[in-house]
Amino acid sequence: MAVHSYDVVVIGTGPAGESAAINAAKHGKRVAVVEKQSAVGGNCTHRGTIPSKALRHQVRQIMAFNTNRMFRDIGEPRWFSFPKVLARSQRTIDQQVAMRTNFYARNRVDLYFGVARFKDEHTLMVRDDHEGIEELHAQKVVIATGSRPYRPADIDFRHPRIYCSDTILGLNHTPRTLIIFGAGVIGSEYASIFSGLGVKVDLIDTRDRLLSFLDDEISDALSYHLRHHGVLVRHNEDYASVEGDEAGVTVELQSGKRLRADAFLWANGRTGNTDELGLESIGLQANGRGQLTVDEHYRTEIPHIYAVGDVIGWPSLASAAYDQGKNASDDLLDEPFRMVEDVPTGIYTIPEISSVGKTERELTQARVPYEVAQAFFKDTARAQITGDTVGMLKILFHRETLEILGIHCFGDQASEIVHIGQAIMQQKGEANSLKYFVSTTFNYPTMAEAYRVAAMNGLNRLF
Repeated sequence: MAVHSYDVVVIGTGPAGESAAINAAKHGKRVAVVEKQSAVGGNCTHRGTIPSKALRHQVRQIMAFNTNRMFRDIGEPRWFSFPKVLARSQRTIDQQVAMRTNFYARNRVDLYFGVARFKDEHTLMVRDDHEGIEELHAQKVVIATGSRPYRPADIDFRHPRIYCSDTILGLNHTPRTLIIFGAGVIGSEYASIFSGLGVKVDLIDTRDRLLSFLDDEISDALSYHLRHHGVLVRHNEDYASVEGDEAGVTVELQSGKRLRADAFLWANGRTGNTDELGLESIGLQANGRGQLTVDEHYRTEIPHIYAVGDVIGWPSLASAAYDQGKNASDDLLDEPFRMVEDVPTGIYTIPEISSVGKTERELTQARVPYEVAQAFFKDTARAQITGDTVGMLKILFHRETLEILGIHCFGDQASEIVHIGQAIMQQKGEANSLKYFVSTTFNYPTMAEAYRVAAMNGLNRLF
């Protein structure tokens, strides 16, 4: 058995692990990374962010083709199967893996493929698929093992018609009907994807509104457009049983309703990947969701062992995980450190959603004197040109100081548009002002121009 010594060992090659490892390597440390899967990228690349967003992009293209009058001169609307769309998305995954593998090689980070388990506080045993074992000794350890779908024990996920958000990527046919349980970000995104392929979707929500952390107006807009695309949203429901047979899946709800569909997708909750780490060997304990508790520097109860990304819970976003990994790495290198805060939300439904800062509900409860500035995409030249007229930009600002308090966007390119407002929000003092958008020239026609339109709308409300 080979024994290797490193300054830093990172467990996991998702966004958090990658940024932690490469940042440490760029500061001259000897770094190793352990990855359970056969290729780098973590769940983000292979089962989560990349495949689902690539799928969404393909579906949007199909929807655009089938609804654009100009394309009727070419032929009739086309139908595409889920496996065919998924195969096209695989190209993006392959490109990501090749690129990220090169990152490690270029920065001289050693890669080990296998399952890492703590022997003691400074030693990891890595077992590969062929039962080979490597022993890694580390001064510092970063746990970035990510998360996986939570699977309740009373649902048979071995049944060929019952899926979670990981196994749905192995779906080899296109169901006519689909029940999705869980109307969080993942469930809402997949409801958009499948309805865009013409699948009849029942979306089961355990709460009284979709994505209640969003601004109410944006949440309502999402509900409307999901229904517009044929998704039936059922609020305040929970399941009593889920049973699959040769022809489909029957879901009994606690309210007494019985639903029937060709397939079932569970998209309700995630569990941190900590069960194989041997935490008991070092005295660490994960919570009931498999997540680790960290301090304001991403340190666990053992100071030289850090944890970042989905394995520590909120906000469970690839963007935040990347920053968390770098910042934890900065801390263990004794570099200047910052905690990840004010993370923008990006939700890739159809249309997409993005926001940063406070919602109207939060500002009202805090008794902050705010006003609303808004622009509807249907009134912008760029949206009229592209045909993506659904959506709006909403800016919440202080009535007296004009400080920007929140940005909420719904529609095409929302996750890009929000960053303009975010940049101004992060300016200090008077530089964070709605006036920036009326005193700055924007390219025309652009979607960014919506900021100028919204700002003028908001200022007009004050006089």
